[in-house]
Amino acid sequence: MRFLLIAINAKYIHSNPAVYSLRAYAGEKLQPFIEVAEYTINHRMEEILGDLYRKRPEVIGFSCYIWNISLIKELLGELPKVLPDTELWLGGPEVSYDAPRLLEEFPMLKGIMVGEGEETFKELLTYYVDRGNRDQERDGDSPELEKIPGLALGSGVTAPRELTDMDRLPFLYSSEKSLQEFANRIIYYETSRGCPFRCGYCLSSIDKKVRFRDLKTVKKELQFFLDHKVSQVKLIDRTFNCSRRRAMEIWSYLKEHDNGVTNFHFEIAADILNQEELTLLKGVRPGLMQFEIGVQTTNGAVLKEIGRDLNGAEEEQGSIARIERAVRALRSGRNIHIHLDLIAGLPLEDYHSFQRSFNRVYAMGPEQLQLGFLKVLKGTPVWKKAQSYGIACQDKPPYEVLYTRWISYEEILKLKQVEEMVELYYNSGQFTHTLRALEGEFSSPFGLFEALAAFYERKGYFIRTPARSRRYQVLLEFAMETAREREELWRELLTFDFYLREKAKSRPCFGKDLSPYREEIWEIYQKEEREPGLLKAYSHYHARQTMNMTHMEVFFYPVWEEEKEACCRRMQKPAFVLFDYGKRDALTGNAAAWVVGG
Repeated sequence: MRFLLIAINAKYIHSNPAVYSLRAYAGEKLQPFIEVAEYTINHRMEEILGDLYRKRPEVIGFSCYIWNISLIKELLGELPKVLPDTELWLGGPEVSYDAPRLLEEFPMLKGIMVGEGEETFKELLTYYVDRGNRDQERDGDSPELEKIPGLALGSGVTAPRELTDMDRLPFLYSSEKSLQEFANRIIYYETSRGCPFRCGYCLSSIDKKVRFRDLKTVKKELQFFLDHKVSQVKLIDRTFNCSRRRAMEIWSYLKEHDNGVTNFHFEIAADILNQEELTLLKGVRPGLMQFEIGVQTTNGAVLKEIGRDLNGAEEEQGSIARIERAVRALRSGRNIHIHLDLIAGLPLEDYHSFQRSFNRVYAMGPEQLQLGFLKVLKGTPVWKKAQSYGIACQDKPPYEVLYTRWISYEEILKLKQVEEMVELYYNSGQFTHTLRALEGEFSSPFGLFEALAAFYERKGYFIRTPARSRRYQVLLEFAMETAREREELWRELLTFDFYLREKAKSRPCFGKDLSPYREEIWEIYQKEEREPGLLKAYSHYHARQTMNMTHMEVFFYPVWEEEKEACCRRMQKPAFVLFDYGKRDALTGNAAAWVVGG
């Protein structure tokens, strides 16, 4: 007997900790009966169907989420044709709500595992192993199945399953062999389940009970990642720092045992960080941690409506100010990568309100700014009030908002274009200095990205998306259209941004002719060879070799300075700037850059 657990991930680099947790929890005695198969949504349905046919399992269980449920439904329609004797089960957050309706829609299903699945799956697998050949019971559900809590069957829903004890969950990465299963993919890890907050758009608002894994166990498991120098561990706790004492203890442990390599990603609530936590975090190695912070909106009325007002709307406005202060403090250390989230299409928020939210969050200066769109998830408070909000959303996953009483579909489409511009030009980190100067040409940062999106629309670039290297030239076109009289500045800014990231073999078309400065550049490298200063790390190389491993550029505008206005004044003499690719910023990946002459 083989029970095949199937994960269909959004990308190859993703993994599905749920199916591995089910397998681990089943225990050594039952694990020989379990097989795990992972695919991505980029696989064609026919490819997955063919692979499942070749495996010929007796039972299949799909792990269901909004990103894969459409593909799974396609497979459900075809699997009974090629594997008529294979029994089909579903589980996961996308099918835990309204399971009886799904059973009516897909009568080929044997059942659905509802809610947390570890104990339910173990009992279900035991049932299959113990029963062996069940041909005589194919026309109905057996009494044994109906006694297993947490199942939705054709005959009805069984008793509810109690929430899982976190300390009973096995560690998924307990050996070198288990780590190899996740080679070149993201490692996910959880220290808690549940969330104390009541965000109206989130499934976690339905169950607010928070459960924690024993701290001693957590430290031991974190040490495993550190000992094996895993590149990144992404913690999937809904709000990692909801317990301040616990968060402090874990962050302190990571700081003290840092291996200089591993990065840990946390989803946190920034408005509840206190000074003690901020002081601790300011002292961690650059690149040890990165934080994802869900701001969602800065509109106090919207925050209250979606249940993010712990102390009333006025206090919630204060929470945005606390987020700003916390982000400012975190950024001052230049050691923690910060990712801020916004959601468009929330109740009560119109286009202009969203602009204000965007500008306020953009001003916080995160390394990443994610502009997302409301997903109307079944069972959430927003879903229940969708009609009163005038919300229209996609019928199929991801159930994304189309319009509301406050924002039109046309405005949503404009925000989709702005989102793409933010992703290409801000989140890529390739155009930092150019964007900073361009902001001064518009009334607000949102105005800049809105205008850039309109430029893309006119030029047809949304259909023919420029390649990564071509985006520099496209941004120059946009800058020239915005302020042609500053052409020399735009070219220098783009050149500076280009060489911060690229040790390019060919020179960009917007770069100035360096031939008049070749002799001076060569003299600087020769001087460094004789008397190593900035390039001490290259002291065992000849000047020509060092020149090939680094880059030197000539500027008349001080574009390397941080102040927005500094780069706008032209200098009389050129400055020679050295780009050292052996020293890169842990947060941005940018090369170190120094002025060495001028």
